[in-house]
Amino acid sequence: MSGDEAGRDLAALVVASTGALVETGDLWEPYRLVDRVGEPVVPVSAFLRELQAAGRAAATQRSYALDLLRWFRFLRAVEVPWGQATRVEARDFCRWLAVVEKPRRGTGPAGVANPVTGKRSPGRTCAPSTLAHSETVLRSFYDFHQEAGSGPMVNPFPLVRERYDARAHAHHNPMEAFRNERAGRYRPRLPQRIPRRIPDERFNQLFAQLGSNRDRALVALWVSTGARASELLGASCEDIDPGQQLVTVVRKGSRAVQQLPASPDAFVWLRLYQSELDPGVSTGRDDPLWWTLRRPWRRLTYHAARAMFVRANAELGANWSLHDLRHTAAYRMARDPNLPLTDVQWVLGHVHLSTTQLYLTAAPDEVIADVLAHHRRQVTDGAASPGRVPPPAPGYRPETMETLFEGRSW
Repeated sequence: MSGDEAGRDLAALVVASTGALVETGDLWEPYRLVDRVGEPVVPVSAFLRELQAAGRAAATQRSYALDLLRWFRFLRAVEVPWGQATRVEARDFCRWLAVVEKPRRGTGPAGVANPVTGKRSPGRTCAPSTLAHSETVLRSFYDFHQEAGSGPMVNPFPLVRERYDARAHAHHNPMEAFRNERAGRYRPRLPQRIPRRIPDERFNQLFAQLGSNRDRALVALWVSTGARASELLGASCEDIDPGQQLVTVVRKGSRAVQQLPASPDAFVWLRLYQSELDPGVSTGRDDPLWWTLRRPWRRLTYHAARAMFVRANAELGANWSLHDLRHTAAYRMARDPNLPLTDVQWVLGHVHLSTTQLYLTAAPDEVIADVLAHHRRQVTDGAASPGRVPPPAPGYRPETMETLFEGRSW
């Protein structure tokens, strides 16, 4: 009897944390998904090799494998082999993932807006973007095995029925933003999110909390180039050109090599950081640009840089992320009337100009300040005062108005 006929009780379902994702250190297999006895999950290994052949970075393979780990844990809980999964299991998995409470990091309240930034802390359940990413990964996983003949004949995660034969963007209006024309049936609707920048005053306060010239150089380069955190952290010593005020990065998605202009003060902080490096740190052309500050000397990782930024945030009671520095740089450039928006698009590496246009939208703190100023002007001008009647149109004789509205002065 299928799960649909039996009326699977998702509320009583217990999904055990069996299996794990292992970082191997192997160039040809950066990550390996293993089952509860430590054996590799062969279908996932084959899929990860396909991703690597398609040019996906190791970080992307890790992200996809984590979604697959969640799916295989669910299948084990419902006692259905991965190759026999149907749309019933796919539907129930999406329902379960949207409702079940996720493991929490930290002790603060969930889903509460930060008083400094206005950003909400992670909620008790998975965010819609997490659900959408999971659905996309699992649909791609079964598409791969369906084409290879090693999986079920029908993908458990189908597309919306009316879009089976649709070619993506076949009738796209170039004046409108791009939309996902191949949405999955179980893919949630994502709310339109406006990128959030760090206000200049708050940025200065945050910058003052940084504890080293290395951290100041990093943040100054992030906020002036608009580079992603991982792109800048991957730079080597030869990628810096102070004379031209350029830093070379490898783009996260396209893997294209691109030079980005940076502010003069960023290179001042960078020179101060380099002058403080221990003589034992290698600074050859091919050596990493960013190092840890303590022995043993190691290349600075994303997680270490994030921890540095979290500590600076904690001093202000804020919760900005490293990616907010990219949003801040984009807002600053997009709001400059002397800088064409197409130049901003090139610097940020956006494929579509419609993505860059999001940064023309007023930031929430600006809108709130403008509307509050509007209310103050209304009170000051008297237009919003109770009982206040606006003056009549010009042309009426004073004696007539006195007769109609006795005792009222205009």
